[in-house]
Amino acid sequence: MKELKSKEEFLFGKKNYKWMLIGLGVVALGFILMAGGGSDDPEVFNDSIYNFRRIRLAPTLVLIGFGIEVYAILANPNK
Repeated sequence: MKELKSKEEFLFGKKNYKWMLIGLGVVALGFILMAGGGSDDPEVFNDSIYNFRRIRLAPTLVLIGFGIEVYAILANPNK
């Protein structure tokens, strides 16, 4: 009887994992850029919560990162 050799393979290729790490880094950077802007004193309002970085740049980076993750999952590693 022939022995069946099961070859351990990863689900994705090296290219896919590279893109997944890049996407994860972009998402993490977006969340880091969103952080902060608060005030130590609850009676004082800080307008820096509404600056360009927190309202436009950071959410855009998070969405781009999720797009990279979708690409990394759907990309064919054999091409």
